[in-house]
Amino acid sequence: MSHGDGDHERFAHYVQKDKIMASALDGTPVVALCGKVWVPGRDPKKYPVCPMCKEIYESMSGGGDEGKDGGKK
Repeated sequence: MSHGDGDHERFAHYVQKDKIMASALDGTPVVALCGKVWVPGRDPKKYPVCPMCKEIYESMSGGGDEGKDGGKK
């Protein structure tokens, strides 16, 4: 059994929305905030949010708890 690149496969990752749309249309890989590169194909709602992506997103939004909507728009 292969685990690929490890824990990345067990999480939903944060990716720019326009990149997700482009990937859905032409199959190009996307890059998550944590650096994972892949072609999305699974329902992200079935997986917990990648802790590294969440941490990066919260640091980018300037405060963590302020405006805490999870960033999954």
